[in-house]
Amino acid sequence: MKNFAGGKRKLLGDTLADAKAEGRAALITYFPAGFPTVGGGTATVKAMLESGADIVEVGLPHSDPVLDGPVIQTADDIALRGGVKIADVLRTVREAHAATGKPVLVMTYWNPVDRYGVERFATELAEAGGAGCILPDLPVQESARWRAQAEKHDLATIFLVAPSTTDARLAEITAAGSGFVYATSLMGVTGARTSVGAAASELVRRTRATTGLPVCVGIGVANGRQAAGIAGFADGVIVGSALVKAMLDAPGEAEGLAAVRALTGELAKGVRGLV
Repeated sequence: MKNFAGGKRKLLGDTLADAKAEGRAALITYFPAGFPTVGGGTATVKAMLESGADIVEVGLPHSDPVLDGPVIQTADDIALRGGVKIADVLRTVREAHAATGKPVLVMTYWNPVDRYGVERFATELAEAGGAGCILPDLPVQESARWRAQAEKHDLATIFLVAPSTTDARLAEITAAGSGFVYATSLMGVTGARTSVGAAASELVRRTRATTGLPVCVGIGVANGRQAAGIAGFADGVIVGSALVKAMLDAPGEAEGLAAVRALTGELAKGVRGLV
């Protein structure tokens, strides 16, 4: 097992199990690499992990992010115009993992991985200390090539399920996945909402009927109060757009970093029932 600067790294499953043993949900945050700059994005990911996030997803910016709402699309556009490359995404993973030892995932659409080379991407992600990959547009029935490489390199493959997913499809998806199941709280693209639909708890219940994997809920979470609500029935709470918006809305990178730290801290209190 690789070491990081402060000692032995924590695996994805161990992190989720530790949160459960503490009687709480894990906090999983998201931030795109290369936004507002490569260095700024790396610093922000580290700040999230230092401010209470248990796990982080590093986004690989894409020109056609079909799952993502306007906030993440704007951040991706800034990163792409800044020239972000897959090497920068892997650098972000490497530096965040080395600094904290906490699990770092990559969230990416399939096309960039396929073009880069499936084996190459899996190898380099593992070498960077990555814990796994979330591939929102890769159908389970077309995922065997990726899953073979992921398994070879001890990377989790995390699939998404939605309120519209049938029970039969849920069973197929959860059987193919590893690490945890990403349950989307509502239909539609990413983005903070004033409330998170009641369909989320029913989706978690249905998903747990098909798997022993942890079920983590994302899309729509904007604050500690909402995080606390979801933590009452899910194994993990996933937050992205609200954190990206905190950086977008700030007058400068330093102010944005401070805002992200503050919101992450609030969310961390939320999953612990402290708000």
